[in-house]
Amino acid sequence: MLNKLLIAAAGSGKTTHIINEASRAIHGNVLITTYTIANANEIKRKIVKVNGSIPPNLVIQTWFSLLIQHGIKPYQDYLFDERIKGMLLVNRKSGLRYYHPRTNIPIYWGENNFHKYYFNSELKVYSDKLSKLVWKINEESEGRVIKRLTEVYTSIFIDECQDLAGYDLEILKALSLKSDFLCMVCDPRQVTYLTHLEAKNRPYREGLIENYILEKCEDAKFQIDTETLSDSYRSNQLICTFSNKLFPNLPDCNTRVTETTNHDGVFLVDRSNISKYLIDFNPVQLRWNNNSPLVNEGYSFYNFGESKGMTFDRVLIFPTQPMLDWLLNHDSELKNSARARFYVGITRARYSVGIVCDTSLEYDMDGVLVYLG
Repeated sequence: MLNKLLIAAAGSGKTTHIINEASRAIHGNVLITTYTIANANEIKRKIVKVNGSIPPNLVIQTWFSLLIQHGIKPYQDYLFDERIKGMLLVNRKSGLRYYHPRTNIPIYWGENNFHKYYFNSELKVYSDKLSKLVWKINEESEGRVIKRLTEVYTSIFIDECQDLAGYDLEILKALSLKSDFLCMVCDPRQVTYLTHLEAKNRPYREGLIENYILEKCEDAKFQIDTETLSDSYRSNQLICTFSNKLFPNLPDCNTRVTETTNHDGVFLVDRSNISKYLIDFNPVQLRWNNNSPLVNEGYSFYNFGESKGMTFDRVLIFPTQPMLDWLLNHDSELKNSARARFYVGITRARYSVGIVCDTSLEYDMDGVLVYLG
């Protein structure tokens, strides 16, 4: 059977597709794995809603949990003797040794100090080193980690695989060569998280899984599908057309939505009209992070990253300055992380997107309206 890589758009039913495909795999044990706990819980919720319960042959597990259970604990004796105490989630390079006294440049432990490189003082493995450690254990054990995974699970489904990076990709490659069936779903526009920032496979870091498959996995017999999950069942065409501008080098996403309301599309909302807009349309407010300018706490709000996977009727976006610069000129620089978060925020909405800005400026926005209050 051919392995599969599906390139998806926001709102195209990625998770539903994986659930349907996994439910058809009635022979042997089936694994669905994803990066975040929130997404794993959403998969479980949807399966229970459809089936009434989770089938006994189906396991839903986060990627980190999977690596610890099957990659480290059974075979860690090949590299170290102590029992690990779990994982420490980090959002930057781990293993800080000290700051240089003159330059204040951070100095990190190297692999020659195995324990300080991979673990904190409580013997928890750093999340950014987890897949590298698993890969080294796999090499030292002559492939036993991959052998175990492919013997335990006859079918493996990976959701949101654009979040995987570095040595994760080496593990994916090995699984694709040994597994009976590996199916991965990727939206290269939604790289809001990365498992780690390891230099390994750096050119494929920003959701370029398709490039990695084409260039590094020639023997794995992958079918790359860019059509099945290309349209949105969430957002209307006005929102899809606007969000497409963020990724002009990727195929456009169109809509399957036909429902209309009295307030559809993308709107610029002057700062002086925020309260009126909230009263009129009750949108969910979206912002960069907890340190962003205050939102109205009388209405629902999320950070962009938190909102990933969610659906709302309407959203009101509080953009960062680089996002505002991009609104003025699409050729202005917008870093990949900001572009992805902006895309995620826009595509949470079914009917309308409000963007807070100074409406007296002339934004480069065909098809975008100004909310007049």
